[in-house]
Amino acid sequence: MGGAVSLTLGSLLYPAMLGVQKINSAPSRIVAHPATGPVTAADRDFVVKTRAADLWEYPVGEKALKKGTTKAVRSAGEQLVAGDAALDAACRQVADQLGITLPNQPSPQQQGFESRLNGENGKQFDTDMATTLRTTNGQFLTTIAAIRTTTTNSLVRALADRANNTVLNHIAAVEKTGLVDFTQVLPQETNSPNLPAQSLTPPPAIAGQPEVVLTPPANTTVSPSPTVG
Repeated sequence: MGGAVSLTLGSLLYPAMLGVQKINSAPSRIVAHPATGPVTAADRDFVVKTRAADLWEYPVGEKALKKGTTKAVRSAGEQLVAGDAALDAACRQVADQLGITLPNQPSPQQQGFESRLNGENGKQFDTDMATTLRTTNGQFLTTIAAIRTTTTNSLVRALADRANNTVLNHIAAVEKTGLVDFTQVLPQETNSPNLPAQSLTPPPAIAGQPEVVLTPPANTTVSPSPTVG
C-alpha cells in the first residue's frame, strides 16, 4: 500500500479482539476520513470479515471439487472457489486503498469448520459441507445487509454489493445439492455462537509474511473483480 495512505489511515489496523459474529463495541465510531467517505469501525470490521470468510471457504470448495460424490456438490465447490477468489481480489483491493490490514488466516472457529470437513468423506462430507456453508453464508448475509444500509464509504458499499451477490450465489449452489439440513441451519442462523471473542477473530498477519492470494480457476465463469475507487 502507498506510504501516504498508510500514514493517513494507520488507525485502520483491525483490532485483536474483532469477532466475526460480534463486531466492534462502538461500530459507528469513525476511524478514518478518506476521500471515498468516512470509515467506521464496523466498515473496517466488515472488510476483515469478508477476507476471513474467503480464506476458509476457498479451500473447502477445493475439497468439494475433489471429494464431492455428486455433480451438484462438485458444482458447488466450483462456485465457492471461483466466487471467493474473485471476492477476495476485490476485498484486498479495497483494503489496500483504505489502509486496512488483512489477516492471512481465517478465525479459529472457521479453521475448525475446515478441519472437520477435511477429515470427512463420502455422503458425510457432502452433507456437512452443504449445511455448514448454508449456515455461515446465511449469517454473513445479515452482516452484509447491515453494512450496506449504514456505510457512507463508497468502496465499502461496492464491496458489500459484490459480497451480497457472491453469498447469494453460494447459498443457491449448496441448496441445489439437496443436502442442506435446515433443521440445523435455521436455529444456528438466528443464534450467535457462545464462543470467546478470540475464537471468532482471525489472527493478525505476521509482519513480513507474503499476502495470501486466492487463485481463480483457469476456466472460471465468474467475472473478475471490478476496479473500485
